[in-house]
Amino acid sequence: MFKKILIANRGEIALRVIRTCKEMGISTVAVYSTADKDSLHVRFADEAVCIGPPKSSESYLNIPRIIAAAEITNADAIHPGYGFLSENAKFSKICQENNIKFIGASPEMIDAMGDKASAKETMIKAGVPVVPGSPGLLKDLADAKSVAKKIKYPVMMKATAGGGGKGMRVVWKEEEIQAAWESARQEAAASFGNDGMYMEKFIEEPRHIEIQIAGDGKNACHLSERDCSIQRRHQKLVEETPSPFMTPELRKKMGEAAIKAAKAVNYEGVGTVEFLVDKNRDFYFMEMNTRIQVEHTITEEVINYDLVKEQIKLAWGDKISGRNYEPTMHAIQCRINAEDPFNDFRPSPGKIETYHEPGGHGIRIDTHVYASYIIPPYYDSMIAKLITVAQTRDEAIRKMERALSEFIIEGVKSTIPFHQQLMQNEDFRSGNFTTKFMETFKLKEI
Repeated sequence: MFKKILIANRGEIALRVIRTCKEMGISTVAVYSTADKDSLHVRFADEAVCIGPPKSSESYLNIPRIIAAAEITNADAIHPGYGFLSENAKFSKICQENNIKFIGASPEMIDAMGDKASAKETMIKAGVPVVPGSPGLLKDLADAKSVAKKIKYPVMMKATAGGGGKGMRVVWKEEEIQAAWESARQEAAASFGNDGMYMEKFIEEPRHIEIQIAGDGKNACHLSERDCSIQRRHQKLVEETPSPFMTPELRKKMGEAAIKAAKAVNYEGVGTVEFLVDKNRDFYFMEMNTRIQVEHTITEEVINYDLVKEQIKLAWGDKISGRNYEPTMHAIQCRINAEDPFNDFRPSPGKIETYHEPGGHGIRIDTHVYASYIIPPYYDSMIAKLITVAQTRDEAIRKMERALSEFIIEGVKSTIPFHQQLMQNEDFRSGNFTTKFMETFKLKEI
C-alpha cells in the first residue's frame, strides 16, 4: 500500500482524506496557501507544505509547486479531492511522468469524459441513453438552427468545456437562437478558453439524479443514486439518497446504464454518472465526474462504505470490493456555506466568532473550521456539510430540522436559515420538486 499521500486540495475534503489515510496507516502531506495556514487540514496532516499565496493559480492550481511538494516529502501518491486539479488530464499525466500515483482517473479517461461532446459519443456507442441533440460540436449558426429544427424547441446550447452553468443558454424559439449562440460562445471562450458548442433537447421538469460507481479497470459496480435536484444556478444546495422520485425498476435501469458507462472507458476509481430524469422517468446521460463528489458522504452513510478508502485501494491496484447496492437507510446533506441567503446568497467571508456543532444519533459533520477561524474570500464559501441519516426520509428531514436548530455560527452569515425553511417546505417534504425548485422558492425574512 502507499506509504505517504499528498492531498492536493484544501478545507473539509482535504481533512476527509487525511482521516481515512490515518485509519489505513498511511502518512499524509497537506499543502496550503498562506490564506489557509490555520485550516484544520494543515494541523492534522503529518506534514504540511506552503505552496504559495492565496490566489488559486499560484497555489492549489500550481502544478509545479504541488509536484515539488510531493517530491521533497517523498509522497508516492497524490489525492486531488474535488475541484481544483481533480479532473485535470495534464496534472494526471505529470504525476505519471514523475512516478507519483494520481488517485483518480487516467489522463485518457479524464479527456474522454471531460469533453462533453466526446463523452456523449462514447455513451451512445455504449448504449447509454443520451439527450437528443447535435452529433458533435456545432459547426456554425446555420448548423445550430438545423439541429434545433430537427430535435424541436426548446433546446439547450452548451459549451463543450463547460461547468458551473457557464456557456449554457436555453432557446425557446428560432428568433432567439442567434443571440444565444453569440453570447454562449463569448462566455465559454472567456471562461474556458474554448468556444466549442453543442446542442441538446431541453428537458422540462427535470430531476438531477446521479449514480455512484466504482471500477477497477475491468469490472464496475454501482452504489445507488443521489438526488441533487435542489440547486441554484447549477450549484447543488441539498442532496439526498435514495431519491424520493426513484422506483426499484428505475434504479435497476439507471444502475445498469451507469455500469455500461464505466465499462465503456475501462473506468478505474470511484466516479459519478449524472443523469437528467424527466417527469415520465425517462433518463438521459448528462456527464461523468471522474472524482470524488462533494455529496459522497450520504452514500457512505446509507450503505456503510468508505468511498475514499475504496478510491485509495483501487488506485493501488486492488479489485473493487463492492457490489451493486441498494440503500437501506435515508440520508440528507445540507451544504452550509458562508453566504447571506437573504441577500441573493452573497458570499460572507470573515471571522467565525461562535461555532457550535449539533450532535446526537445519525448526525455527521464534515468541516475544517472552528471558533475564531477566518473564512478567506479567495475560495468557495463552504463552512461545513451537515448530514443526517435515519430509517426513513421523514425521519431524516425531522432530524435535519433538529440539527439545524442546534447549529450555531456567528460572525459570518450562513445558509442555515435557508435550509431550515427548505426542510419545512411542503413541496420538498413531499418530494415534489425539480431542478427548477429554487426559481419559485421564496425565503421568508426573519
